[in-house]
Amino acid sequence: MTSKVDFLYLDEEDMKKVGVEDMSACIDAMEDVLKDLTKGDFVMAGENHNSHGSMVKFPESSPFPEMPLDTGDDRRFMAMPAYIGAPFDIAGCKWYGSNMANKEEGLPRSILMIMLNDKNTGAPKCLMSGNLVSAYRTGAIPGVGTRYMAKKDSRVCGICGPGVMGRTALASFVATCPALDTVKIKGRSKKGIDDFVSYVKEHYPQFTTITVCDTVEEMVRDTDVMSFASTSGEDPATYPFVDGSWVKPGAMIVAPSAVNFDSDFLAKRCRLVVDNIKLYDAWAEEYPYPTFGKVNIVGSKFTDMIHDGKLKREAISDMGAILLGQAPGRESDDDIIVYSVGGMPVEDVAWGSICYRKALEQGIGVKLKLWDSPTLA
Repeated sequence: MTSKVDFLYLDEEDMKKVGVEDMSACIDAMEDVLKDLTKGDFVMAGENHNSHGSMVKFPESSPFPEMPLDTGDDRRFMAMPAYIGAPFDIAGCKWYGSNMANKEEGLPRSILMIMLNDKNTGAPKCLMSGNLVSAYRTGAIPGVGTRYMAKKDSRVCGICGPGVMGRTALASFVATCPALDTVKIKGRSKKGIDDFVSYVKEHYPQFTTITVCDTVEEMVRDTDVMSFASTSGEDPATYPFVDGSWVKPGAMIVAPSAVNFDSDFLAKRCRLVVDNIKLYDAWAEEYPYPTFGKVNIVGSKFTDMIHDGKLKREAISDMGAILLGQAPGRESDDDIIVYSVGGMPVEDVAWGSICYRKALEQGIGVKLKLWDSPTLA
């Protein structure tokens, strides 16, 4: 018997042709992912089936001259495998290397690829450029939250960290909050801010007011929906800090990267929502208390607060449970919602699978042959 295995290769231009940048469609897909997470129709790495992935970090020094060194600037490799159930029903893995020094070479900080595999045989189905998949699913998970929990009359949005995640967070806000007309920007470098302002003017003419903020406080005050997506290290004292007194009633704060808050504000004044509470449990196992800092996502501060007796687990809602009607969403116009977004490979595999199927339908990409029949059986 001859066993033929063909698989598809999709480069970044191919991914654009099949709609990887369609934020509304990506938000729709991420709704299904979040429901699967709550229902349990998925598997990720680790004995707990909820691990973010497996990371390779380099030593600070080495006797081997060719060994890469940890420069402290997000220098790592990472494999993120997953299976996600219906309507996707596919396995895959996101693999990437990351190095802040890439910018000096004119390259992205992280360079990502995604492999999709047959769930039964393990045979490859598609190898695709992953940067846009990852960027858009990262924005779409917050977009699910703002679709269902942001106030419908939200007019002012804030972006802390005007990089790639800031751009896709803004895209998700625009897709889910149609009344927005003002964007406030807090960044570190003049070039990054100027590039973001130009991007907003080119792509989102509905923003009649664009304000560059000197401080986090200025960005937070009187803002309806906001995203924190700054790169950071392992010291929470260096993260953007939000004083609860700055936050207007009814605001929604989305946190796909580093941000810090006073524990009393989180415990007593906020509705706390996460993309998958089991992800934060897995991080707490892998990076024992205190986890926040080792993991810069604020949901890890939630689990630290549970450890400290400052928060009850029941105070945290899964976004998927809200979508399935198992937990309440926004209950009043004054609710302040903090939504922690950790990022998971099920999201990459899901959005990648939709792009792959569109590529097959449209005849896009390069078909490659692995074998006509395997040499070893």
